[in-house]
Amino acid sequence: MAQFFPSRSTCRFDTPGERRLAERLDQKLEDDYLCWANVPVGPKALQPDFVVLHPQRGFLVLEVKDWKLDTIHSMDRGVAQIYDSGTLKKVSNPMTQARVYALEVANALQKDPALKQAAGAPHAGNLLMPYGWGVVMTRITRRQYLEDSNLSEVLDPQRVIFQDEMTEGVDAETFQQRLWDMFQHVFPCKLTLPQLDRVRYHLYPEVRVSATPGQFGLFADEANTLPSLVRVMDLQQELLARSLGEGHRVIHGAAGTGKTMILGYRCAQMASNAGKPVLVLCYNKTLASRLRQVMDARGLGDKVAVRNFHAWCREMLMAYQVPLPPQGSPRFFDELVERTIAGVDRGQIPRGQYAAVMIDEGHDFQPAWFKLVVQMVDPETNALLVLYDDAQAIYRGKIGIDFSFSSVGIKAQGRTTILRLNYRNTLEVLSVARAFAVELLTERGASEDGVPIIAPESAGRRGAYPELIRCEADWQEWDCIVSRIADEHGQGRALSDIAVIYRSVDQARRAEQALKNAGIATASAASATGKTGLYDATDSVKIVSMHSSKGLEFGMVLIPGLGEMPKKGEPEADEARLLYVAMTRAIDRLVMTYREHSDFTRRVQASIHGVRERLDAAA
Repeated sequence: MAQFFPSRSTCRFDTPGERRLAERLDQKLEDDYLCWANVPVGPKALQPDFVVLHPQRGFLVLEVKDWKLDTIHSMDRGVAQIYDSGTLKKVSNPMTQARVYALEVANALQKDPALKQAAGAPHAGNLLMPYGWGVVMTRITRRQYLEDSNLSEVLDPQRVIFQDEMTEGVDAETFQQRLWDMFQHVFPCKLTLPQLDRVRYHLYPEVRVSATPGQFGLFADEANTLPSLVRVMDLQQELLARSLGEGHRVIHGAAGTGKTMILGYRCAQMASNAGKPVLVLCYNKTLASRLRQVMDARGLGDKVAVRNFHAWCREMLMAYQVPLPPQGSPRFFDELVERTIAGVDRGQIPRGQYAAVMIDEGHDFQPAWFKLVVQMVDPETNALLVLYDDAQAIYRGKIGIDFSFSSVGIKAQGRTTILRLNYRNTLEVLSVARAFAVELLTERGASEDGVPIIAPESAGRRGAYPELIRCEADWQEWDCIVSRIADEHGQGRALSDIAVIYRSVDQARRAEQALKNAGIATASAASATGKTGLYDATDSVKIVSMHSSKGLEFGMVLIPGLGEMPKKGEPEADEARLLYVAMTRAIDRLVMTYREHSDFTRRVQASIHGVRERLDAAA
């Protein structure tokens, strides 16, 4: 069966004929065929009915018409005149339409050197894959067309599939041959996986993952120069993002599985069609600031409101003249929430304000918060998306997770997805983090309406082993960190792609001073204003707490003072969860330092040793 984007059950079909063709493509093509139905193509957002891609065949553009012969009054190579509800109207010749789309796609792909035939090939410089175009006439048979019409000169019958050639009983090979007869030129082709990704990169810009330092894959920046290495959603992620459909959705995903990237795609999708704003909520101020910056950069700032949860509660109280809690109250944040809930209950704060609500890092939300937020979704759209990873629930002591989603008003039965494949971290980084946190990541099943624990699986990308460095003195530890940052920056890594992730405020202050003394620009989240402005600065090393780092990612992560963990007075499991979150922020490089051994340094040391032995033996 072909892979469909969106999934065939959620595809938007304009006509019964499109739906019937989708069924045939699904049934008659093997699973290495990729099919996109009614998905805009390229920067011009062209609207072909179907694009079919095969690694050994190339790509094909299909236009579908549910016309009968007596629907067609006349047709030339540019225009068809058809009867629509008794009225004569002009439309494009569907063959010309398909051809224009196919040529636009081919021109876009041919600009990429990696998709051209190599020097010395018979057609060096041309696109390295065949391509074609054609029309599907779902209500005209081939015999009717050839015997009862004179359209063959303007609608080449070799490039048309007719009603009798797309029945349920048609032979699969015969059906496929009809498709490939639509190709003007056929030659050997074998697209590699990276080349397939590049094709998708050009055809569907919305699946691009940014390669810009410090970004974490919400959208790609539009660059004037094509990167040598492109990153796109994998097919599972693209399928999920395009197929979310209506209603409430919950995605349980391990660290680095692309949950936030899917949220970004969904925001853009909902914002483009909605009359009301889209709301994105998270617990973490730093993550909220980062998400807001990316939405603004993509021109969605006026359509997508990004807030951390308590800031949103404060905004609701102020907007609808509900008194704020007294400043300095020890329960200030709890009272913010309580007063917001009460305001909604008595109708002072209106429900249904947003076309869609997206909750990132939902494992940090209390059940009562979910109950409140669900009421903010417009019933007409009923669009709610919750992203969840219980292994990263670093506020467990405050909130707990023993609840069902239905108990808080989230109706996601049958619309829950689990993501395990980690794309962020190298195999080495992820393996060490997993080995350290093995007890936290013991998979726990749950009913579909409950909360499971998902252990991440590596996508297989390789890199350097994490480092654990012992220093004799405090000044040596900070010298080591400064030296590593300077070396990495000297090798071309942007400062914004480097983070020092700390456990205590004292470590943050020492990091700020050490880097300042070395002349290295920093942006620190050690203050409330620092959290919201972390990404407003120029190229600078980010100094972020373990709590605030959640949801972010950096090419290089340095964790100082590991010997100070677990922190005295804190539950060891909570501390381990915090360190696991910090470790999994590292995309390529992870460096940890300490002066005195602790239980965590020993566990990390054993994890690095065990992973190195296992991976070296398997090499």
